[in-house]
Amino acid sequence: MKLADKIRYLREVEGSLRGLGRAMTQGELVKAIAEETPQKLSQSYLSQIESGSRPHLTNTTRLLLAKFFKVHPGYLVDDPEGYHAELMSDVRLQEDTLDLWLVGGAERFRKDPVLRRALLAIARHEDSRRCLLLLESVLASDGLAERLLEVLKPVRRAEPAEHSVPEEKGVRA
Repeated sequence: MKLADKIRYLREVEGSLRGLGRAMTQGELVKAIAEETPQKLSQSYLSQIESGSRPHLTNTTRLLLAKFFKVHPGYLVDDPEGYHAELMSDVRLQEDTLDLWLVGGAERFRKDPVLRRALLAIARHEDSRRCLLLLESVLASDGLAERLLEVLKPVRRAEPAEHSVPEEKGVRA
């Protein structure tokens, strides 16, 4: 996994831990770091890291982010190709890899808030692999997807104004 993906993932997790129900924005992260530590980090520097135009952190920034996110500083580097934690089971590794892939996809589709929210909802689910397998089964069942779309009418509910109040917990898009 690349450093940029790790930072985006940590912003996603931190936003969830803080009850936002979404990733912290870069601006929110910079503000939180400024409020919680004596050190500062600029949003433009963070943006360069996440875009990959700055592939490495300074040691000071690595320590700052590690302390803020409560991770080991060694986590904040690109992983070697094929690397995975030895103690992690294959199933958990597969689930984590899928979740990170979904979060990355959500970031790529950030201009489509409905699709982004759907991808993040799957990534946040305890068993995202099973969610996708369920979707495959729904699509394989002749006419079931169309009937569900008609009954649930997700498009109508799932396209709120860009700056609307977030959906309440339990409401599905």
